[in-house]
Amino acid sequence: MLELKKGVDILAEVGGITTIDAAKDLFKEKLAPAELNKILKIKTEDALIKIANAISMCEPDEVFIITDTREDAVEVKRRSLATGEEKALAIKDHTIHFDLPEDQGRLVKQTLYIINEGEKTSSIAKTELRADSLKYIRENMKGIMHGLTMYVSFLNRGPVGAEAAIPAIMITSSTYVQTSGDILYRNVYTDFDAEVQRCGTFFTNCHSQGTNRSEDVPKARIYMDRSWQTTYSTFCTYAGNTLLLKKGNHRFACDRAIYEKTGKELSEHMFLTGLTGPDGRKTYFAGAAPSGCGKTTTAMVGSDFIGDDLCQLWIAGDGTLRGINPEKGIFGILADVNEEGDPFLFKKLRNEGAEVIFSNVCIDGNLKPRWEGDGEPLPEKGVNFQGDWFPGKKDANGKEIPISHPNSRCTIRNNEIDNYNETDAEDPKGCEVKVITYSGRDSDTMPPVWAAKTMDEGVAIGASVVSAATATEVGATGVNRQPWANAPFIPGALGDYMDAQFKFFNSSDLKQKPLMAGLNYFLTEGSRGGEGKKLLGEKKDVKVWLGWLELRANKDVDAIETPIGFIPKYEDLKKLFAGIDKEYPVELYNKQFAFYVDNIVSRLDLQTEAYKKDENVPSKIFDIYAKQKEELLALKEKYGSVVSVENLIKG
Repeated sequence: MLELKKGVDILAEVGGITTIDAAKDLFKEKLAPAELNKILKIKTEDALIKIANAISMCEPDEVFIITDTREDAVEVKRRSLATGEEKALAIKDHTIHFDLPEDQGRLVKQTLYIINEGEKTSSIAKTELRADSLKYIRENMKGIMHGLTMYVSFLNRGPVGAEAAIPAIMITSSTYVQTSGDILYRNVYTDFDAEVQRCGTFFTNCHSQGTNRSEDVPKARIYMDRSWQTTYSTFCTYAGNTLLLKKGNHRFACDRAIYEKTGKELSEHMFLTGLTGPDGRKTYFAGAAPSGCGKTTTAMVGSDFIGDDLCQLWIAGDGTLRGINPEKGIFGILADVNEEGDPFLFKKLRNEGAEVIFSNVCIDGNLKPRWEGDGEPLPEKGVNFQGDWFPGKKDANGKEIPISHPNSRCTIRNNEIDNYNETDAEDPKGCEVKVITYSGRDSDTMPPVWAAKTMDEGVAIGASVVSAATATEVGATGVNRQPWANAPFIPGALGDYMDAQFKFFNSSDLKQKPLMAGLNYFLTEGSRGGEGKKLLGEKKDVKVWLGWLELRANKDVDAIETPIGFIPKYEDLKKLFAGIDKEYPVELYNKQFAFYVDNIVSRLDLQTEAYKKDENVPSKIFDIYAKQKEELLALKEKYGSVVSVENLIKG
């Protein structure tokens, strides 16, 4: 079990503020009258003490409190443009921000949980003892904001009043981080105290880029203090390392769901989107996929987009599964975003009408942002994350420099996107989720779509996600296990998380069980009897796979039962492909849905062996893997190592 407020509170230890009176005295000394008036309207004493300690520790020249009036946000944007953290582009309200060349993705080796002696964490978590973290923070964050302004905002991870929403404080010296937070989160300055009272807690995030020099990036740290629900981030500006209301606080939300709300809530690395089915029926999906594996694309396929990255789930009083997006915007990967594949998003990236922050793309001579896969001819020259750029330019090692960094991003409010359903997104009752999907980057094993036969087997699909390493993780290589696509953000033992999943989806309070399913967009020709790495499908096929799940969840189609779950019948998919004006030859269906038994069995063996290394993993997962393996080997004995759909039907 996780014990909160265990060990020294590093922020209080370094800041030295222990009482509300001392906090208010510091505010009177350090804040201008207008800012003092703003901060004293917040009544949550623990929050005020946290902010005072951050001021005492970081020693900024100025403190700016961001209220929920737009005037404060506009002023921060003005400052960001004035200092050059952002620069204006040709289209009104579009700006560019460049991170340092060494700070273009999550610094996974420098991202650490602060732990107490003897505390159990995930087997893949990187940790540091509290005393060592205290030493680093005292040496590196004391006075880190000399010459800088501290920006303080009060934000919410979800709509005001939603059962699973969690309030948080964001403290930063970067105007870019602050303007990004303004786009991505709901400012609840006026409602902050009420939200803390409803939720029973709040998260705190403290960041400073310091001198923002390349030579400082090796000593950057991104800390998550689970015991005190506080994050620290230094010497970096990439939003994945600094906007810690996002993945940093997602980690704390995972802890809360696992240890405080067991069987009642989940905190997931999932999109949330609605699909319109027959007769205008809306069915909401929540879907997990590691970064760079099509999560945003899948979310955007929905007719009623809600969110592309994170999802808070809970069981409502009426027995339905409910979900909210803790964010209200997108910090999305731009690679391969183009008019054909992502029409809703692309429209806003190429036209006036939305505030957009681009990061680490190429800017051509017309101040137009360009990126890999944008579907347009290459410019003759431009400026990108490594400086001046032209087609064919090579780095010091003779490697060609791409037009944009593979992890280049855009930050944009969801309500600027045409298929966003703001009414449902801001409803504190949440969206009723009827389908849960899990996917990774799998070139040779699983079919494009399959549905679990039971809740337990649905949990097993999530537990079995694998993916190739992506550009979101600096220094990561190879193919990785990515349980639930959430494993990098699960602080506690994976066994605890898995147990919470089984309890949640089998809860007697969950009267309306969701359909749980797997998705795989990355099967290649070479893995199915052909040659090369060309995919067997394309982006627009996503709508078909989701469309079949929508029909299945509403009991409109039958399916073929297999050892790993239910797969679609050809006739049903053919109709759905016709709906997107595409032929679907039966030969392609047979390639996509034939079982390559040895590959699937190897995957089961991989997962079994890996989970045996973790502590307290529920035995149920091993029983599921063993049963599936036994049935698959029986098929192999009967039909050989490649089992056609025709033979799957025979069983």
